[in-house]
Amino acid sequence: MSVLSFHEVSVRYGAHTVLNGVSLEVPAGRTVGLVGESGCGKSTLARAAVGLAPVTGGHILLDGRPVPNRGRRPVQMVFQDPYSSLDPRMTVGESIAEALPERLPKKARQAEIARLLALVHLDAARAGDLPGRLSGGQRQRVALARALAARPEVILADEITSALDVSVQGAVLNLIRDMRRDLGLSMLFISHDLAVVRYVADHVAVLHDGEIVEQGPTARVLGDPRHDYTRHLLAAALPLKEQT
Repeated sequence: MSVLSFHEVSVRYGAHTVLNGVSLEVPAGRTVGLVGESGCGKSTLARAAVGLAPVTGGHILLDGRPVPNRGRRPVQMVFQDPYSSLDPRMTVGESIAEALPERLPKKARQAEIARLLALVHLDAARAGDLPGRLSGGQRQRVALARALAARPEVILADEITSALDVSVQGAVLNLIRDMRRDLGLSMLFISHDLAVVRYVADHVAVLHDGEIVEQGPTARVLGDPRHDYTRHLLAAALPLKEQT
């Protein structure tokens, strides 16, 4: 289990500041929820951790050291859209095998693929399927299996249920909870859905216009918010809850 730390992280594109001095810690074996409206910089923070966004200030550390950007990648990201995260020309097994950290004999590779599919509650027979034969929820499970193939210490889950049908979301969220319990992974779980974050996260950070405005234990932040923006998010979510 590892600790992922963001220390005064800033990301700028030209004159536009996306993140401004963000400090956040993802403790070992815990799930931290990152919430905020679209465009506030949530995905940019995750992308910065895996080298997909330029860090123009501050540091991102894994167990006190810079996150490696070559060789084995101990921080893995799972993206929002399950339909674009997998190569449509590669079978499920080929996609997962591509992420394995070392070359294995064919038999051992097949066994590892089957093990990873079992971890995300998919039958090993799915290894021969192309993504086009899978549902959105199944594709997202494969994306998780592919991330796990790299044997990560931290998972960054970026809105991974927002593109799924409501009926499928619950199964994926239960899977996330099972993974944390069984594998001891640290996870940054990004979502605009406060109900989802309440279900999976131990700790919540609220991002607004590129800055953390509030953070703390989930029950406290979402049950007794101290910042006006957090109260705004909760008020905006309440009517949707009442309609369901």
